[in-house]
Amino acid sequence: MSRTKAREIALHLIYEMDFHELETEESILERLDKEECASIAGENELYAGQLSAQQTAYIVQVVQGVAAHRDELDKQIADNLKGWSLKRVTRISRAILRLGLYEMDYVHDVPTGAAINEAVELAKAYDSEEAGKFVNGILGSLGRAERSKAAAVNAAAEAAPDEAGEANGPAGNADA
Repeated sequence: MSRTKAREIALHLIYEMDFHELETEESILERLDKEECASIAGENELYAGQLSAQQTAYIVQVVQGVAAHRDELDKQIADNLKGWSLKRVTRISRAILRLGLYEMDYVHDVPTGAAINEAVELAKAYDSEEAGKFVNGILGSLGRAERSKAAAVNAAAEAAPDEAGEANGPAGNADA
């Protein structure tokens, strides 16, 4: 539950970035301040209670990461929109796509499938059932493209000659 809660709070902050700058650790920590969270807790129980050090670190990492890689993330998302511009996507779905794609690309302890599933659940909760399908389609496409690219890199590495000039793997090994 702790990563899910942290992810949802990170989403709120990523969404906020569409309206004003919020990328320094200090500005993020201000928003996660105990008193700030307590003032919001009446409106959203997600903010009730104290965040753990791990939750806070995760939120800071993800929000700063999305801010730092925003143009790259947006380009990847836009390249996978069929007949849509990124501006046409709702702000909350854009924030969810950025979060999900950032986790897929940069948070190595979150499996791609988990990042996609969590993003879909956030889209259903904050936007609509249709938004969940939309997010699933975009992130699923990006995940498949990443797996294809990784498979091609692995195949090229296996086929490349090693330092002795022999190909790696059983096909290139004369002793096999």
